Amino acid sequence: MFEVAVIEDPAAAEVSLDPVRARLLAELAEPGSATMLAAKVGLPRQKVNYHLRTLEQHGLVELVEERRKGNVNERLLQATAASYVISPTALAAVQPDPARSPDRLSARWLLAVSARLVRDVGTLITGATKAKKRLATFALDGEVRFATAADRAAFAEELATCVTRLVAKYHDEQAEGGRPHRVVVALHPSVVAKEEES
Repeated sequence: MFEVAVIEDPAAAEVSLDPVRARLLAELAEPGSATMLAAKVGLPRQKVNYHLRTLEQHGLVELVEERRKGNVNERLLQATAASYVISPTALAAVQPDPARSPDRLSARWLLAVSARLVRDVGTLITGATKAKKRLATFALDGEVRFATAADRAAFAEELATCVTRLVAKYHDEQAEGGRPHRVVVALHPSVVAKEEES
């Protein structure tokens, strides 16, 4: 089971968004059968079986074990990942494109860049998984509290200067066998969790 899987197929995305199927995926972090899940989600076993078959057809759950119980074969299934992200590729015709309006101060442009990041990393994960190779990535996540909007603007300007200088130092257009890497740096207000608000 992967920690996170990226759903790129539109049909699989549609299947995963059904509330009952999403609940079954959550319950299948641990292996379970239709009978076990029916008791947890309050649905008839046949209906749970129908949803499980659909999830299995789209690669969101997989068979872990099949065992005989009385006159019946019991199938134990497990989700293929602990959590899922739907790639913008699933909405290919309307996926965000940062090239449409590149404005580094626009929240919508940041969202388009983030969508491209999800799409690209999802594609890379799929390829690396098929090739049975590790994927070399790096991410930095943190939080900074600014006293004023002017401080935030100064920080953003200094950050842009530092990153531009760093990219210029290491970028080598002529490097034989070199591989391009995308650098994404974002700054946005933190979202306050509901518990923190009260």
